Formats: sequence, C-alpha cells, structure tokens
Amino acid sequence: MTLAVPLASDCSLDRATERGSRTMDTSNALEVSSVNWKKTENTAAHHTSAFQIDKLVLRRGQIFNLKVTLNRPLQPQDEMKLEFSTGKNSSPYVELDPMTSFRSQGWQVKIAKQSGSKVTLSIISAADAVVGQYSLHMNSYNAGVFLLIFNPWCADDTVYLPSEEEREEYILNDTGYIYMGFAKQIKEKPWTFGQFEENILDCCIYLLDNLDPHELHSPVSVSRAICTMMCSVNNGVLMGNWSGDYKGGTAPYVWTSSVPILQQHFATKSPVCFGQCWVFSGILTTALRAMGIPARSVTNFESAHDTGKNLTVDIYLDESGKTIADLTKDSIWNFHVWTDAWMKRPDLPLGHDGWQVLDATPQEVSEGRFRTGPSPLSAIRQGAVQIQYDTKFVFTEVNGDKFIWLVKQNQDKEKNILIAVETASIGKNISTKMVGENKREDVTLQYKFPEGSPEERKAMENASGKHLDEDKPNHPSSHGLKIYVLQNSVELGYPITLTLVLKRKTEVLQNVNISCSLDLQTYTGSNKTNLGIIQKTVQVQGQESEVILNMDANSYIYKLGMVDDEMVIKGFIIAEVMETGDKVATDMILSFLYPAFSVEMPDTGKVSWPLTIKCSFKNTLPIPLTEIRFSVESLALSHMQSWEHGTLLPGKFIHFQMKCTPEKTGPRKFIVKFTSRQVKEVHSEKIVLIT
Repeated sequence: MTLAVPLASDCSLDRATERGSRTMDTSNALEVSSVNWKKTENTAAHHTSAFQIDKLVLRRGQIFNLKVTLNRPLQPQDEMKLEFSTGKNSSPYVELDPMTSFRSQGWQVKIAKQSGSKVTLSIISAADAVVGQYSLHMNSYNAGVFLLIFNPWCADDTVYLPSEEEREEYILNDTGYIYMGFAKQIKEKPWTFGQFEENILDCCIYLLDNLDPHELHSPVSVSRAICTMMCSVNNGVLMGNWSGDYKGGTAPYVWTSSVPILQQHFATKSPVCFGQCWVFSGILTTALRAMGIPARSVTNFESAHDTGKNLTVDIYLDESGKTIADLTKDSIWNFHVWTDAWMKRPDLPLGHDGWQVLDATPQEVSEGRFRTGPSPLSAIRQGAVQIQYDTKFVFTEVNGDKFIWLVKQNQDKEKNILIAVETASIGKNISTKMVGENKREDVTLQYKFPEGSPEERKAMENASGKHLDEDKPNHPSSHGLKIYVLQNSVELGYPITLTLVLKRKTEVLQNVNISCSLDLQTYTGSNKTNLGIIQKTVQVQGQESEVILNMDANSYIYKLGMVDDEMVIKGFIIAEVMETGDKVATDMILSFLYPAFSVEMPDTGKVSWPLTIKCSFKNTLPIPLTEIRFSVESLALSHMQSWEHGTLLPGKFIHFQMKCTPEKTGPRKFIVKFTSRQVKEVHSEKIVLIT
C-alpha cells in the first residue's frame, strides 16, 4: 500500500528537540529479540480460535496483546517503532510508538506491562482498518504476519450485529441448511459452510488481491468483490452449468459443502466444475463468514427472471396448454438461492442499513461483470429500484406479476388472449435457516409487504414508475371460473393423478373442456421433454366440482435419466366453458417422492478409530437404477468419501457398509447421501460426538 502515515505526536516540541539533540549510545541501541503473538489468548478474545491456520487472525477495532522481549530494559528516551504494512507495497500503512505517539490512523498502542527486558503491548486497530494480511516490523525486527478481518462484535465496525445469537449463527456456525424444492414442497439440503477450515480464509484473501487499498475498508466493496470472484466467468472459483451433462466435473447436486470447492480453487487457481445457484450461495456465504461479514443463504421460491425488464413474467401457451418456447422469453425458477450479508450502507441515503442481497449465480451483468448486489432489503421492499446495486433485478425476482397468454391461430394469424393474471404467485416462502435452531424461517415480509396490500401495490408502482392501471393489458373478465390443483407430489414409479377443483359463480349445468400439458423440467423451468397432453370434457353442476386426470407412470419413468439433474413435472391447465367461451388457466408443479433410505450410525466415535455407517435402499421402480454412489461428508473428516456401486435392478435391496476415520473432535454433523442417474437428493444426517 502507498499510504505512509504522518505520526500524530503527543509530546511537546521542546521535548522532541531535546531528544533529537541528545547523543545516542549506539552500542547499546534498543533491539527486539523476539515477539510472542499470544495466539491462544488473542484468538479466544477475537472469536477466531476455530480457524485452522498458522497465522494469527484478528478482528478489527478490538484490542490485542503482544509480548516483546528486548535486548535490555526500556529507558524513557528510547524509540520503539511499530510499522504495520499491508498489500503489495511494503511501505508502512500505520506507524506507532508507545513511547511518544499513542495514536495513528485510528490505531492505538500502549505499554500494558513492563518487567525487565520484557514488555507487553496492547494494540487496537481502527474499526475501519483495511482487511487482509499485515506484516509487523518493530525497530527493523521482522515480527511476522497476521490477518485482520471484519468485526461484528465491534459497535464502530460497519458490520456490527447487536445480537449475540445472530453472531453465533451468521458468523460462527459452520453448518446449516439450504432450502430447495418449490413453494408447496420445501426440502432442506444440509450444507457444510466450513468457514474455519484449512485454506478457506487464505483463499478469500487471495480472491481480494485485485482490490485497491481504499476498497478494503468497506464491507460494501469487499462483499461485491467476493461475490464477483465466486464465478468462473469473472476468472473466479466456480463454473456454472445447467446443461444436465457434467462429464469432467462434479454434478451440482452432489456437493454438500463449500470446503472442497474453495480448497480446490486455492490449490489450483483454476475454476471448479460445476455449480448451480445453491452451490454459488453456499460458497459465497462461507467466504463472507470467513471474512467476518454476517451472512445467510436465502431461497426465493417461484423466483422470476424477467428478461424484458418490465416487472412482469409473460408465459405463452398453445390451445393444448403447451408452452410456446420461442415466445416465452421470461422464466420462473422453482427456487433460486442467493446470500444476504449484514452491513451498514454509508454510500446510500439513510434507511438502507441491514441485510443486503448478494447473488454470485451468473445471470445478469452488473457494471461489466456477472454479479448482483449488495442490494438492500429495505429498497427491495419499497420498490426503490434505483438504489445500488441491481435492486430492480432482485425486486422482480421476488415481486413480479405473472401473465399467462393463450395464442390462438386464426386464419394464419396469431391472436394473444390474456387468460390469467397472477399478482401473488412470484416470490413465495422466502426461506433461511432459523437462528439457533435447525428449522426453516420464513423471511418473506423482510423482502416485501403482504401480497395484495396497498403497500405492496405501491412498491410495484414505485418500481415501475407509473400507476398500475397504465400500459397493462385488459385483465380476463371476471366470469367467476377458477381452477385449482390439489397435488404437490407424485410417488416415484406410480401413475400421475391430478385432482382439479373447478369453482364457478353459477350452479347451472355446463360443459367444460380441460386440456393439461405435462413437461419434465429442471428447477430453472428448462423443459427437457413433454410427457403428454391429457384432454377431457366434463359436465359440471353446482358451484364447486372435482375432476380427476390420470397419466401412466411409463410416461415419465423411462425419461428420468435423460439429464444428470433432479427433475420435476410442470403442468399447464386450460379450462374452457363451452357454452360461454370463458377460459381460465393455471400452472402447477409436482415433485417426486423418493423411496426410503435407511442409515444406521453410532452416537459417538473416536479420533483415528474407524466409524462404521450402515446404509440400505430398495429400488421400488420398474427400471434399474444406474451409476449408484454412496457418500459421507463431515468436518470431522479430511475430505468427502464416496463409493461407486454400479446398478440396482428393480425390486432389489442394497445393503452397504461405509467406514470412515474421524480426524477432529467435538459434536460433528455427518451427511450420508445416496445418488443415482435416476434418483437424486436422498440423504440422511446425524450429529456424532467425536472424542
């Protein structure tokens, strides 16, 4: 760094002149013999003792002590010069002398204790000091290096978090959950953040290498830089891949930990293959926690990707209910995972401190790089889309309106008819792990006002810059026909059975044409194949009727291994009253329920002693399961261990024993997974006490 700091002297000019004119005895000049960094004491006070790293890790704005051994006792006329350097430039960033000037650049030093030639120094770094690696020279003695990170325990640090329970969760907790599935069928995926593991903090410091010194003061610029560097498109950590073909890398659903990804990148300086949104969020949450910025992984269900930037998602269907791909440019992901980071925003108008969205998934370009945020939740909630960074994009993800259009062919002309407007279907059940508990917390109201409330509609007006009545297509006439689907899931290997509920305002006998198109999709809404179309005409009487639609299991069972991703069934249903021509549409998602996976694990284990895990699984499908793999992961182990197991024929059981050897003590979570080409995301977990 090129910041050479002038010393603020506490002594009078007369005294300084007197000292300067005094003749020094150079034969007995003060020299430093050794420096004891008091690592155990300092790391305990700074909540950094869990870091598996040789260097001392300190949090800024907090006192730390050094024990210095000199060649002789200190004398009043001595100079004891401490030079702290950081960055690529070796010139001092801060200079301190406890004999004269106690303060410089917000840093302070004092002599806490003196006994003969041994001196204990108490030093406090500035609460807005540059984060990163520092070296310390004392009277030209090289005392070594230490790492300085953000401090949510310090009230003057811009990442200060007042609640101790929240600091425990968002800084110190190294395991947690990431939520997946869809709004009506939320699944938890255990995730190991592992921010204290070997080389994780070193990797984060390395990723910040391109930042200028003045940017390393602020969690705003540091978090944006870390977010940028999580993605290989920006020459960073992880390569995104949504193709379903993961040869030459790890399929995204296999990862359950940030640790091997960040460690591999630090070792090779090459992109790690492959990730999708939850993996990007996992590694970003890990990196932010490692740097001392409070962070949480957050899942938005029914997450909109508005390519037209008009705050709406437009879906075009043909008359059978099939999506017309070349017209439907917008997409709705069943879920999308990003990271919230906690910080003050002195760069913004008042009122935007607190949680900020950061998204490392490469979706949108922001100032020339693939990244999103930090965007304040307060601005997203109010529709203040001009607030930095990328707030309009995040606002639409959680608060867009969904329009479903029917495209009718009429004498070689296409006519688009709006058949459904949903203002409450995007941005559902926004979820994160609860503080201090292994439960899901719904944080939707931190992102937006209650759906349909005047405040929520006002936020939409703020975001669009106009009244909601302007430029909107005519809504479908409120003829009173409504349609709902009762199912959320289908048991793997069994037929698809849908129960539709039709509600009308009239009780007269009417004929209703129903067309239902079912697709096999990934969670991003990417169609892999159409399973078929169910068409049915029913007579309805009374204000509420149920209609059953069926499709054979063979329609999907042989297509499950088409891509190496977890799949869902997406359906669009159009109902038309023949007598009146009234039309209504809805969509729905079905997830697959997987066969039971049984795991037996002991409650306790010992370091360096094998731990035995027994697994059993039955293939209830009429097709073989191929590319079977069992794996176990834990922070008690040096790395994830996995075993390939070939093919399991229909109706057959697999009984399997895994042995792993713990290397670290304490209560440790073990995650055991079963995967195959056809069946994904089957896992079990248990806390085992390792002694």
